[in-house]
Amino acid sequence: MQPAIDALLPILAEHPADARVLYAVGGAYDTAGKEQTARSFYEQALRAGLSGELLRRCYVQYGSTLRNLDEFARSVEVFERARQDFPDSPSLAVFQAIFFHASSRFDEAVAALLEVVVEGVESPDIEWYRPSIRGNAAYIRSLATSAQPAEQHNTC
Repeated sequence: MQPAIDALLPILAEHPADARVLYAVGGAYDTAGKEQTARSFYEQALRAGLSGELLRRCYVQYGSTLRNLDEFARSVEVFERARQDFPDSPSLAVFQAIFFHASSRFDEAVAALLEVVVEGVESPDIEWYRPSIRGNAAYIRSLATSAQPAEQHNTC
């Protein structure tokens, strides 16, 4: 990714407040494994007014970067905001499920993925079971909202 970063830095120097450029630089650093640096650029891009499809992508990447940096509380905030802004985004729902799993919120992860399947997969097979899948997703989500922390309800 260093050649991409090197190509983006002069553009950034010419357009230091351009949200799209800030996002692109953040993404390049993120792909290069420089997550702390990427985080800063994502935050700048959001403050600079990133919008539309790039905003949705930034939420996914920024939230994932925070998760990878073990900043789970901030990652939750990013994904909650993202889901408010883009409630129909399957990619955000999937990455939120990955976050739930990483933070040991397994019921929420499974429920989120079931919801993506039931809302996004067009298949006669899914269509036949759609009400059942929705019901299971709702049931599993209810377990997540009523569950105690995992270490308190391990009885085995």
